[in-house]
Amino acid sequence: MTCLDRRDLGLLLLRLGTGGVLAAHGAQKLFGWFGGHGLEGTGQFMESVGYTPGKASATAAGLAEAGGGTLLALGLATPAAGAAAAGAMAGAATVHMPNGFFAQEGGYEYAASLGLAAAGLAVTGPGRLSLDHALGHVFDRGWMIPAALGLTAAATALVIGARNQRLRGKREGEQEVLFEE
Repeated sequence: MTCLDRRDLGLLLLRLGTGGVLAAHGAQKLFGWFGGHGLEGTGQFMESVGYTPGKASATAAGLAEAGGGTLLALGLATPAAGAAAAGAMAGAATVHMPNGFFAQEGGYEYAASLGLAAAGLAVTGPGRLSLDHALGHVFDRGWMIPAALGLTAAATALVIGARNQRLRGKREGEQEVLFEE
């Protein structure tokens, strides 16, 4: 096995693992599979953490995870797939950020790891063992990488910014407890 073959095999394993996990998480949101809550339950959760409207937010997150994850696993439209998945994970990490870094404390470690792996694949490309390679990279051009990551970063910043603004506004209307009973 040459170095190039090892690189392609490594990218395949990374794509299958990262994409498979993301696709499963998206299926939980969209269909209630694998112990998930489906669009209704996920929508209620999204609403409770400031992503409104909840059902539309659950649909967007589910599609970014399931679609992005499936496309990453296949190695198809890798820049767009990786960017979409990374954007969804940035939104998830924001929810977990108040709990610190480590997942065992409810932190953002897991979401950040998946997002960084997805973004890394968007930048690196899928390797030769992919549909992008088999199709002559028609959905994996060099200009697509900054375009996909840039558009996703802008959209994600808007969505997270709006969420944070809603949460700040909600907190401003609440009376803080001055004395413990």
